[in-house]
Amino acid sequence: MLLEQNNFPGAKALLIPVQPADVAEAIEGLPEPMQVIAFRLLSKGEAIEVYEHLDSTVQQSLIEEFKRQDVLDIVDKMSPDDRARLFDELPAKVVSQLLAQLSPEERTATALLLGYEAGTAGRIMTPEYISLKENWTIAQALERIRRLANASETIYYLYVTDSARRLTGILSLRALVTAQPDQTIGDIMVREVVSVQTDTDQEEVARLIQRYDFLAVPVVDTEQRFVGIITVDDVIDVLEEETTEDIYTLGGVQSGADSYFQTSLLTVARRRVVWLFVLLITNTVTSAVIRSQEDVLQQVVALAAFIPLLIGTGGNVGAQSSTVVIRGLNTDEIGRKTTLTIVGRETIAGLLLGLMLGIVVFVWAYVLQGNLVVAIAVGISLIAIAVLASVAGSALPFLFQFLGLDPALMSAPFITTAVDVLGVLIYLNTARLILDIQ
Repeated sequence: MLLEQNNFPGAKALLIPVQPADVAEAIEGLPEPMQVIAFRLLSKGEAIEVYEHLDSTVQQSLIEEFKRQDVLDIVDKMSPDDRARLFDELPAKVVSQLLAQLSPEERTATALLLGYEAGTAGRIMTPEYISLKENWTIAQALERIRRLANASETIYYLYVTDSARRLTGILSLRALVTAQPDQTIGDIMVREVVSVQTDTDQEEVARLIQRYDFLAVPVVDTEQRFVGIITVDDVIDVLEEETTEDIYTLGGVQSGADSYFQTSLLTVARRRVVWLFVLLITNTVTSAVIRSQEDVLQQVVALAAFIPLLIGTGGNVGAQSSTVVIRGLNTDEIGRKTTLTIVGRETIAGLLLGLMLGIVVFVWAYVLQGNLVVAIAVGISLIAIAVLASVAGSALPFLFQFLGLDPALMSAPFITTAVDVLGVLIYLNTARLILDIQ
């Protein structure tokens, strides 16, 4: 409202006590022309912090609106990992222009990160850390921290390196400030260091930080040289990104590297149509199975009314099993258990669910149709379909992981196929047997 009234001093006064993340959220909620105006109200220091919290599409929009020097001032002062993340979203031509005009130090730091494969520890790390030497005294170390604290991503962990820049130890800021001034770093540091390689997958890094409750984890290259750190705030971004990707994949939606809600409708439709075609073909196969059993349905028309109920329930049971298994695979929660143990557990769960649901459906079918034989066929079929769905839902993710395929992406359509096609076969053949139809 203040911006619409051209009350820029009032708008600026409102932004002063607000956290950078909150300012970024407020700017993202404005119409595009006002985003530029609101951003220009910030001081240079505030603008740098706020810019790092903005959505990539807003960052790109602001880059197009700013004068070149305005862009360089902001981009040059960003932390290298945030800058690399921004460059991943920009067109290659713009990235080349920006890289060429960065300061030599920042250009080297950014080029280093961009040289690593996307989704790895090297790509999300920051080279802004504080390193110490074993023979330094506590007083010398504290003096170095005072000089470099503002340029470092974090000072809560301090890293000890040798002359070849290899990581030899680590210590916390607490250990440093509680030590005696005449002690050396080698006296108080921890030599057993947990680190990751530059090519370690970012999800593995996130699990490592979660497991040990780290605030940061050091990154070493193939020659074991210390090259950077990954902080917990970067890991939170990774977890959000990976979780979003998994959820989209489970729904058969390919989001790509872009924000789903920022993507054009044509691209959205193209990405979602693939598995919809697969399911369409599956339904065609199911229809063919039903046609092959027309003689059963012609003699007992009431059977047809329960086909959607049975395959729908089976699909839901299978989806539940696959969801818990895929989640367990992603979090390594079931890494210590054998495949047969998990599948067996889900099979028993499917049997119990089938018995409970089968009894309810048996009663319901009898109330609706008044035909005891049909009700028995429906109840028995639901038990068998629930077991089948549980086996398929728990076993297929393991199979696709073994084959090197994404379990989240592949499982859903194949579970649907198994439950729909085999479920209908089970139901109609069970009915044929019980009704003694030749």
